[in-house]
Amino acid sequence: MIIAGPPSAGKTALTKQILKRFQGELRIAYLKIDVVKAFEDIELRKEFKIMTRKIYSGDLCPDHAAVMVLGDAVDWAESHGADLFIVESAGLCLRCAPYLNQGLGIVVLSSISGIHAPEKMGAMVSLADVAVVTKIDLVSQAEREVFIQKIAEVHPRVILMETNALQGTSLHRLYDLILGSPEIEKHNLVLKGSPPLGTCTICVGKKEVGWKHHFGVVKKLDGPLAEYLFRGE
Repeated sequence: MIIAGPPSAGKTALTKQILKRFQGELRIAYLKIDVVKAFEDIELRKEFKIMTRKIYSGDLCPDHAAVMVLGDAVDWAESHGADLFIVESAGLCLRCAPYLNQGLGIVVLSSISGIHAPEKMGAMVSLADVAVVTKIDLVSQAEREVFIQKIAEVHPRVILMETNALQGTSLHRLYDLILGSPEIEKHNLVLKGSPPLGTCTICVGKKEVGWKHHFGVVKKLDGPLAEYLFRGE
């Protein structure tokens, strides 16, 4: 299960509710992927006595780092007899989607992030299996309904749930989905969505500002290159 979403949406709070529900029933492993610093693994290990690990992506995009380490991470969880493996993403990249072709992909969205937030998050929302809307006690009923409608417009087939993740209300359907999720075939794991357009000159360390200094996929503010085009070296 991969839990994604923007910072402070309630990903860890949701994870805690899942751990509370299945504590003593399932053997659970947890991996946190972040950029610079993370403490969730320490907190969850102390509170729930589960197996935890974390990895920092550093100079890499966190979703790039996830692709690199998930094979080893699945082996690690399996070697410790885990029934459920939870991966919590850094929640920073709105162009990529960390979800895989197996397991559950869950996006966590805060209802106080603004009614247009679901439209700004691209594949993180449109490729998720489940969307969990948190902090519903902090907005009006009308705002909640508009927010839910925006998610449905971006991804009509997503399974929608609303909760106050601190109390864990209305998550019974999610627990049923977790129990009903089939075993993964680790040798057939692939990304659910297409990654961005290859390596660019910025990815390899060029710092100059302005499209004239770069090649590969380039973009200009106005004129013929206003759309993304390929420019030779």
